[in-house]
Amino acid sequence: MTESSTSGVRGMTVAAAFAGMKSVAPVVFRAGCPDCRGRFELAASALRLAIGATSRTTFYSFTCPECGAAVRKPAGERIVELLTGGGVSTLRLHSTLQH
Repeated sequence: MTESSTSGVRGMTVAAAFAGMKSVAPVVFRAGCPDCRGRFELAASALRLAIGATSRTTFYSFTCPECGAAVRKPAGERIVELLTGGGVSTLRLHSTLQH
C-alpha cells in the first residue's frame, strides 16, 4: 500500500500535501494581573480553561509571571472560543448533584 492510497487522495503523497505549509508562530494571549496590575503575554500552556454548566462556573486561570498570584477570571462565550481555538487546556466541570 502506498502513501497516496492510505491518504484518501489519489496521486498525492504525504510530502506533497504538506509541502506548502509554513511554520506557525505560537499563539500568545494578553493578560493582566488584578493584584500587581502587571500586563503581559502568556503562551497557551500557561492558561487553563474550566467550562462549567453556567457562565458563573466558566472561567480561565493562570499564575501571574510578575507577582506569582493565582488569577481566575470569568470566561464568556467569545473568550472560551478564543482560548480553545488557541490550544488552551480545557477542563469540563460536571455537577455532582443527582436529580
